[in-house]
Amino acid sequence: MSVATTPFGPAVASRSPGADFRLLLPAVSAWAVTAALLRLEPGYAALVLTAAGVAALAAVLLLTRPGGLRRRGASATLAAVLLTGAAAAIATPLHTAALHRGPLPELARASAAAGPRAPGEPSPVVEVELTVAGDPKVHTSRGGTVGGQALLTVDAVADRVTPLPDRRSTRTRTPVTVMARGAEGEPWQRLLPSQRLAVEAEVRPAGEGHDTESAALLVVHGAPRQLAPPSLPQRIAGRLREGLRTATDGLPADARGLLPGLVVGDTSRLPDDLDDAFRATDLVHLVAVSGANLAIVLGALLGAPGQAGTPERRGLAAVLGLSLRTGALLGTALTLAFVTVCRPEPSVLRAAGTGLIGMLALATGRPRKAVPALAGAVLVLVLLDPFLARSFGFLLSVLATAGLLVLGPHWAEALRARRWPHHLAGAFAATAAAQALCAPVTVVLSGHISLVGIPCNLLAELAVAPATLLGFGVLALQPLLPALARLLAEPAGLPAGWLALVARRGAEVPGGQLTWPGGWFGTATVALAVLAACWAAPLLLPRRREPGSPVPVPARRSWARALVTAVLMMVLLAVLLRPPQLIRIATGWPPPGWRLVMCDIGQGDMLALATGEPDSAVVIDAGPDPNAADRCLRDLGVTTVPLLLLTHFHADHVEGVPGVLRGRRVGAVEGTTLDDPPGEAARVTGWAAGAGLPLLRAGRGERRSVGAELAWDVVWPVPGAAAEAPGPNNASVALMVSLTGGLRMALLGDLEPQAQSALLGRLGKVDVVKVAHHGSAHQDWDLAGALRPRLALVSCGEGNPYGHPSPKTVDHLRALGATVLRTDREGDIAVTGDSPATLGAAVHPQPAHAARHPRAHGGPGGAGGTGGADGHGPAPHAHPERTPGAPRAPPT
Repeated sequence: MSVATTPFGPAVASRSPGADFRLLLPAVSAWAVTAALLRLEPGYAALVLTAAGVAALAAVLLLTRPGGLRRRGASATLAAVLLTGAAAAIATPLHTAALHRGPLPELARASAAAGPRAPGEPSPVVEVELTVAGDPKVHTSRGGTVGGQALLTVDAVADRVTPLPDRRSTRTRTPVTVMARGAEGEPWQRLLPSQRLAVEAEVRPAGEGHDTESAALLVVHGAPRQLAPPSLPQRIAGRLREGLRTATDGLPADARGLLPGLVVGDTSRLPDDLDDAFRATDLVHLVAVSGANLAIVLGALLGAPGQAGTPERRGLAAVLGLSLRTGALLGTALTLAFVTVCRPEPSVLRAAGTGLIGMLALATGRPRKAVPALAGAVLVLVLLDPFLARSFGFLLSVLATAGLLVLGPHWAEALRARRWPHHLAGAFAATAAAQALCAPVTVVLSGHISLVGIPCNLLAELAVAPATLLGFGVLALQPLLPALARLLAEPAGLPAGWLALVARRGAEVPGGQLTWPGGWFGTATVALAVLAACWAAPLLLPRRREPGSPVPVPARRSWARALVTAVLMMVLLAVLLRPPQLIRIATGWPPPGWRLVMCDIGQGDMLALATGEPDSAVVIDAGPDPNAADRCLRDLGVTTVPLLLLTHFHADHVEGVPGVLRGRRVGAVEGTTLDDPPGEAARVTGWAAGAGLPLLRAGRGERRSVGAELAWDVVWPVPGAAAEAPGPNNASVALMVSLTGGLRMALLGDLEPQAQSALLGRLGKVDVVKVAHHGSAHQDWDLAGALRPRLALVSCGEGNPYGHPSPKTVDHLRALGATVLRTDREGDIAVTGDSPATLGAAVHPQPAHAARHPRAHGGPGGAGGTGGADGHGPAPHAHPERTPGAPRAPPT
């Protein structure tokens, strides 16, 4: 989370004279009531309003009852809690009423009740006049086969609805989400908030879209028709945002994508792998504009918050000799302009609300107290926009700010008392305080804890303010002096490049992410871990002994404390660096003598072939997720990839390429001869070019070897294969892998029956087969009978929508005498041994599989599914000695 920010400037890491928490309970009351009532059905509105009236009446009685003055403080607090709760109970149904009334919610409910339409059945279409309420957002799918397909969504408010073909119009004010797919999204990409449009669309339930804060999802048919242009402020904001993109065109890719995101929240050009790196290092608040940006800008105008109303005040307003009221007026105008240009994201609204309260205090000469300003902003915002009560972004922004204001100063003083440098203590305390309060929430969103988050945030803090201020300079200069703006963009790109470097290097730390369970259990355990760390830190970091203090701690206790601290640091380093030898001892993975590993990367394919060197492997495909690909290779200790071979260009095989390239030495990238789908093929070409790697093409007859133990032949595709077996699946590169001990493995990619049948008679019998196309029902059983494998490996995602693997395929392979192992139940799968006599297998369950299948079970439906020791069918019982990661008995 962002560090060292206050309502309008960098935080001062000193103890405040006394925090005022009187508004805390009323703000929490309004927040809790609003969150509870957001999903309430309209039929309960009367009951809710009645309860609100009773609560308000109780609050009035508390304040006016005789004898209340003696307990004025408690009575006033309770009355305030009741009143704010009643206000929330009244405001929330009023704000959410539009989600349930009008023609669009009725059509969405009818669509949900009707269920899936029959093939060829026309969908009901309506004509909608709407007002754009947000910027278009492009979502690129990483899963499936085609992947990379653009799916555009935009928030809007429907003003008029006309069902077709009867043409009876109804006026309404219904929040909706508009969705455009593929090429239909191009006319929507340049839209601006406040623009009025007319469009024909199909109405679907809101839950099918990316935004659940709307009454319906409108899937558009065709291009929109403009009814009215955007408002003047939105046109100015749009030109400023476009100008910033133009001015940064000459920067390197990372800085070009990051600087607009850091300044105005425009992440349209941010590389996917850089976005993943920011998420892995808990720097994601930097890739989208946050409250820290407003704090930096207001700090430049008004100076440090502790001095903004004093004769020692600094900032641009003091330099120009402006009065406090004039400075507050300029700060208010700057805040409103900031929200317009950077868009009213939850963290921006939180910072703007807190800042405006601070501006009011500055203009009236009243004391500026940060905690009441934060609580007041939360209270007002959840009443004005109830959906913020369930926004994770808003929650994280509030928690981070609360950590800075409440915990940060105390922790900074404690660190300085232990001989920490003044500025380092303040920065570390602010970062740690924000991380401590946000960690129980972020673990729900990400499923991991970043062990490098605090150091990465500390390193990033050096560049956040320069990048932000220079970026805003570029933003302001571009409309007036474009050449000067482009010149200023060059130094602005330097701190942006530093931020990208910190994120990438932090993401490359092998143990930087600690997998953690999600849900309430994960939140509770993270909170307990944070409390335990807060309790243990003072024990490990003794306070400095002041002159005249009591007798110092005995030397024996000091040595014990130093020893415990050293041990903990060594453990932390081991977790972060994850030395392969140590990890193998601790987890048993990878098993000794592994030859092939099928990675559990979800619905996709990824294989690693050992080359004989301990840190080297040839990688076949990369799966759909860069993080999953990186995780698998890290677990194997692979740092060198002589060849990355992509069987074909479907997204579930290639979208993980950035994860393979991350922090590894890669010799070359090789692909198939058919660039289909062209979008994914172009992405692979771009990734290879960006890494300085050649992109080779594989064809039948090619033979390669790595070291003395591994060799393979390309058996497909052949020239003219597209005519014989059309389609990108049938263009998959198929390999026959041979080991020195005689073990033979057939890797069939995603070949369909047409291409499989062409291989009949060319391969012979094999020991291991990678089942084609994730074990789908489309197999050539003559080829399977000719291969007659003893071990069949299936790569598929748990709960995938395609039904992979097909039960028919699994049963047929078992009938041939094969042991069938599948990643959706087993996790990572390793093949051990280099000869038919020593063939074995081991599994490495991932956390999701371990939670669902804590112990392997024999049989077709069990998690083990490994077959008996004789390889002729499922084992009747699980073997207790077969622990995950331990080699299984070889099929014979």
